[in-house]
Amino acid sequence: MMADRRRPEPVQVVKQRRDAALHALAGGVPYIQTLGIVFDRRGDELTAILPFKDDLIGNPFLPAIHGGVTAAFLEMTAIITLSYQWLWEDVESGEIRVDELEAGELPRLPKTIDFTVDYLRSGLPRDAYARARVTRSGRRYASVMAEAWQDNRDRPFAMGTAHFLMPRGDV
Repeated sequence: MMADRRRPEPVQVVKQRRDAALHALAGGVPYIQTLGIVFDRRGDELTAILPFKDDLIGNPFLPAIHGGVTAAFLEMTAIITLSYQWLWEDVESGEIRVDELEAGELPRLPKTIDFTVDYLRSGLPRDAYARARVTRSGRRYASVMAEAWQDNRDRPFAMGTAHFLMPRGDV
């Protein structure tokens, strides 16, 4: 007798669940909405997009994106990338349901221990993009590197390194 096997879910259902989980996760961080950051998911890679608006200019004489906006953009990219990777298995297994995330029942997010930004050049008055890479992720601690660019990914205008305290699973 053949073992009872589940049919794989249609790819469109999987994509919708993953996009909904990302949208709920990013939507749970008010500062992401304040800055207008959106996330584009392609497979397991996230790209953060900071659409340009005049409010983001810190120095109108250059003009250049404010350094605090740049740092926040990198930090939000790092924390959402880390959280999305961290929650991935629970969302895929059904342990965390997307409808619960959409209802605002978010798990605790990692807490920033420290964050360092290297400003490489001025952020110009145009859209910016960022990606983060988790370099270490353990039960208690994670390390993430992020970079932001505008016209050419090979010419980042800022890079950041962040260390996070991971939420305890028993809380």
